[in-house]
Amino acid sequence: MVAKIGAEEGNGSARVTQIPEPRFARFLLADTRLAWLWLLVRLYVGYQWITAAMDKIGTPAWTGNAAGAGLKGFALGAIGETKGAHAQVLGWYASFLKDVIVPNAAVFGYVVTIGEMAAGVAIILGVFTGIAAFGGAFMNMNYMLAGAITINPLMFVLELFLILAWRVAGYWGLDGLLLPFLGTPWQRGRAFRPAAQRSTSAA
Repeated sequence: MVAKIGAEEGNGSARVTQIPEPRFARFLLADTRLAWLWLLVRLYVGYQWITAAMDKIGTPAWTGNAAGAGLKGFALGAIGETKGAHAQVLGWYASFLKDVIVPNAAVFGYVVTIGEMAAGVAIILGVFTGIAAFGGAFMNMNYMLAGAITINPLMFVLELFLILAWRVAGYWGLDGLLLPFLGTPWQRGRAFRPAAQRSTSAA
């Protein structure tokens, strides 16, 4: 549907301020009939994050007696990739790694591990899926900026789709219960409606 909102033009027609959403995009990103597809994507993406976090939890260099050594080695390796005509790491990001990450590698080692685990669990369970996918995409982006390609581009793309499909991506998950109950910043859910309105909607 095209929303014709705005001041009237001289010829009497309303100014169009919104572009209609294609039917295919609406079906793919907002139709609960495709919730099963997004569940499969969530299971794959969440599994990747959880296994990555479990590897770090079982490694002393990340969360043990030598916490920070793993991340520091990763960061120093990335800093070394800034040389040459076709550098793998941008200079400004190398400076960020050198000035922020390396001196605080132990703290960020735990942050990365906890972040990966939290993203994985939230995405699999479908808890605020769009927000969880954004957090995962942010981590993937940082890994790519540090020159770590591997599975990160694929994960990043899948998480972008989860963000776009946030309305139904977690429908077969806890979002199917949470979103109608809590609502969104622009539309209150049942929990924040007056008692009379809740009883009317329930009926």
